[in-house]
Amino acid sequence: MTLKIISVTEILYTGEVRSVTLPGTMGEFTVLHNHASLLSTLVAGTIRYTDASGAQLSSDITGGIADIDNNVISVCVY
Repeated sequence: MTLKIISVTEILYTGEVRSVTLPGTMGEFTVLHNHASLLSTLVAGTIRYTDASGAQLSSDITGGIADIDNNVISVCVY
């Protein structure tokens, strides 16, 4: 899976990941390989993800939107 985290001013992360946990408006949710297509708003919290090597990384956000489609997770944060 490919994760892209972008803000108005910069690309925060782009790379292959094993899993991504996002702070959705209706609660936290995890995206794994071959996840169904989904569009979700995000609230303040932490995006946690495991990269292809197994390292666990995180990014704090104040909100945004996530688009999951065809093993690409695009996250626009503010």
